[in-house]
Amino acid sequence: MIDTGDLRKGLTLELNGELVRVVDYQHVKQGRGSAFVRLTLRNLRTGAITQQTFQAGSKFQPVRLERQRVQYLYRDDDTYHFMDLDTFEQFALNRETLGDAVNYLVENETLDLLTYNGEPIDVELPVTVTLRVVDTDPGVRGDTATGGTKPARLETGLTVNVPLFVNVDDLVKVDTRTGEYLERVN
Repeated sequence: MIDTGDLRKGLTLELNGELVRVVDYQHVKQGRGSAFVRLTLRNLRTGAITQQTFQAGSKFQPVRLERQRVQYLYRDDDTYHFMDLDTFEQFALNRETLGDAVNYLVENETLDLLTYNGEPIDVELPVTVTLRVVDTDPGVRGDTATGGTKPARLETGLTVNVPLFVNVDDLVKVDTRTGEYLERVN
């Protein structure tokens, strides 16, 4: 059992019979009364995000998830197909299970699949991914690295703000935790 002082982003808990991941947490101490913790939780089976409040010192049941290396193969409508790199067994996960991870999946990319009692629950992405820009306004002579930004649609459908000098077919590095542009890749 862990208490509110041990909570951190990304921790997986069992709460009311459901598997949830801590998306965000905030420790609040008001002038009067006791402290409490406000948690933003994502249900790993349904993808639903909820906020719940607990008294400081509350206990939680952590969940041990098994990891296995998988390769992302392809997308078929709202179904995403993967292959286990050890057994070469193929399986599919739906968009609800993957959540925001679908914005960063590139074919043939290797990542970690998290399972609970043999059931695929979630994928763990690398911290950064390199994606190709498929649509953005063209860069104009005189655009600088410290100037403004413009929206760019990437190969996965994700839209990020990029510097003005980034063009279509450029490769950009994106932070998977925040969804922000980091740099242009040569």
